[in-house]
Amino acid sequence: MFELWLPISDIATEGRAFTFDDQAFWKKGWNEFKLKLRPAKDLVAEYTILPQSDNGALVQGSLKGSVSMACDRCTGLFEYDIDVTFDTYEQLPEEGDDEEPRIREENGQLQLNIGAILWEEFALTLPFKPLCSEGCKGICAGCGKDLNTQKCECEQEEGDERLAVFRNLKIK
Repeated sequence: MFELWLPISDIATEGRAFTFDDQAFWKKGWNEFKLKLRPAKDLVAEYTILPQSDNGALVQGSLKGSVSMACDRCTGLFEYDIDVTFDTYEQLPEEGDDEEPRIREENGQLQLNIGAILWEEFALTLPFKPLCSEGCKGICAGCGKDLNTQKCECEQEEGDERLAVFRNLKIK
């Protein structure tokens, strides 16, 4: 998992603002999860950490930038904008909690894994099926031409001859 532990015990109750713009962090994650992404505009997170009295912290912020990725239909590269705001609360885990903690106590100092929070927000922003546009026509299965930019000369299969009678059927 992505670990970037930040000491939070010395942050005042009114909170403290941070900016995170280390592009190597994102590239490391893309490589680890074998994501076929490329940087477009730098990913920059701006967030505020507000410590809570119950050994927890409220994290509020935004993540902005863009990545270049391949379209699922035509395989062409396109730029996908990342612009998300987040608001999350983390606290020390209970005894027997199996989840990876995002807050831990190390040498009497509370630490927050801001890397895990930022990576989760980034991953949740990515599209399940990336498309360069809603109207993307994809590629021809016969010749491989990009149907968005070229006309295909392949013969279009008409389907099963036995069902030809239904081709011009109109339901009223």
